[in-house]
Amino acid sequence: MTICAPEDATELDSPHRTALTIAADGSYAARLARHDDAAGSWFPERWTLSGPEPYAVPLPGSQPEEPDSQLLPLTDGRVLIVRRVADRFACSLLYPTGPGTGELLLGAVEAAELTLLPPTPGGSLGYALAPEAHRTVLWLVHGGAHGPERVTEIPGRCSGGVWLDRAGRLLALDREWGGRTKTVLVDLERGGGTGPLLQITEDSNDRLLLADPDSGLLLVRSDAPGHDRLGWGVLGSSLPVRFPECLRPAGTSVTPFAAQPGQMLAPESCAVAFRMDRMDAVSGAWLGVWRPSGRELRQLPVPEGWLAGAGLWTAAGELLLPYATDAEPCGVARMAIPLGPVEGAKPAGAERRVEPAGAERRVEPAGAVGPAEPVGAERLVEPVRPVQSPASGAGGGERPPAAGADKVAGGGTVPGARTSAKAAGGIVLDAGDADNRSTASAQLRVLDAEPQRALSHPQMCRPVPLQQAPLAAR
Repeated sequence: MTICAPEDATELDSPHRTALTIAADGSYAARLARHDDAAGSWFPERWTLSGPEPYAVPLPGSQPEEPDSQLLPLTDGRVLIVRRVADRFACSLLYPTGPGTGELLLGAVEAAELTLLPPTPGGSLGYALAPEAHRTVLWLVHGGAHGPERVTEIPGRCSGGVWLDRAGRLLALDREWGGRTKTVLVDLERGGGTGPLLQITEDSNDRLLLADPDSGLLLVRSDAPGHDRLGWGVLGSSLPVRFPECLRPAGTSVTPFAAQPGQMLAPESCAVAFRMDRMDAVSGAWLGVWRPSGRELRQLPVPEGWLAGAGLWTAAGELLLPYATDAEPCGVARMAIPLGPVEGAKPAGAERRVEPAGAERRVEPAGAVGPAEPVGAERLVEPVRPVQSPASGAGGGERPPAAGADKVAGGGTVPGARTSAKAAGGIVLDAGDADNRSTASAQLRVLDAEPQRALSHPQMCRPVPLQQAPLAAR
């Protein structure tokens, strides 16, 4: 599955805080639930998603949990919990033991703040950030030989956290430094060495929200176009970052939370699921689905009680949305979403309600439509060679850039890689008739387990092209 961490997801009072965290392989999930007593006290709850039907197991401790306790489900069924205790954070593992709850204390981290990162791709390690005013310490809070271990110290205040490969080696963090926020790369196999990854302009604030290791698709948020917007690029590509108009619906906040796996080297065909919220907070969250080649953000209903911002795509192309209601406190809705253009389709308000897991019916438009192609059945888009500007001295076989396409310089580097500081590139604000193709990215080797600390240094893909010249007139 694809893991992402929106920049505000870790704030306790944030409306975008994810209500359920799903393990890397989709086998387990965990959340803080509330008792039905008058006090409404909190307790950890583990969900099992790998069986024929989902079910929940409460993991209460000797006393109620604080609402700011953090949970991370592991693929072996245990749940990592981080609790604030005075001026430190205690880290423990929770697991069911018959009628009670077993707890294994791992140790404590002395810090003013500590934020768990999303689950690692292997699913057996746990990392956390301890940000300070001018530096951030990355901790391995579970998986070390002797309790929590300090991994590296990064200048600046870091947040977010997106895994770029399935080996759990490359971690992207959003770093605030010098009054600007840029995404940096942390190489965990090289002692936590860091380097720049995402910089669209020198003066812009650029954050990485989501990365899909299979296709290389990246979802970013940047104010480079003049105000905060969602854009997409491809890891290792020299083509510009694009900012589609459809990803900024009026009066609505759009946050990506899952990407369709298995779209190898085909970022244009990779579907992305978004949480959508009205900025006036009058209505609840609903679902948006988009892919780069579709140029349309489809808005769909969600099951009642959806744990907003939680969900994952399966390899078969289904989108799983967990929900909890009084009648069904642990449920998963399975949505088969047609991603191709459907003629005569009605707007999102006319869609039928999603059926819970196990039901025969699937989500279909209310109007009469023709059969839709299954997810993942789209024809792959052939990659094109990067276009060079006339100033780059390209030979006679290269096409000049299309009119209105802005240029961008590739300033991001992976530690140990050699790049040019003045390579050409750009940012494009997508129009309906623009060429929306992109080059495929080099993929890292897929592993089924956590990486071993080997001495060798495998070749890594280049970062997304990143610096940008002033925007041209559209």
